Formats: sequence, structure tokens, C-alpha cells
Amino acid sequence: MSEFSLSGEYIKLGQLLKASGLVGSGSEAKDVIVNGEVSVNGEVCTMRGRKIVPGDTVEFGGETVSVY
Repeated sequence: MSEFSLSGEYIKLGQLLKASGLVGSGSEAKDVIVNGEVSVNGEVCTMRGRKIVPGDTVEFGGETVSVY
């Protein structure tokens, strides 16, 4: 599990995937989210604009990112 520190109140799911290095581009983030490959707090999320806040965990490709 890796950790991601927010600089503001939230980050959008697609931006988090890219910023944490889980995907290489915004279009790749869009594709994996729309295809239901990403979970937020244990539930599949298909909204790339979902606001991720401190305390959330995001899972993709066997990796988990904890946001604080």
C-alpha cells in the first residue's frame, strides 16, 4: 500500500490515478475507471470525477493508495 498526500481538500479520481503513478495518462485513467477496474473504499467506481478526500482508499491493478 502506498500513501498519497493531498495539497487541497480533494483530488478527482482520474487525477489521483495519474498522480500516484498507477496509470500513465489521463486517457488511460478514464478507460480503466469506465471499465470498472477501479475501487474506492472497497466499491467499484465508474465516475472519474469522483472527489477523493483524506481517509479514502483507491485500488487498481493490485495496488492500493491510501489518501491523507
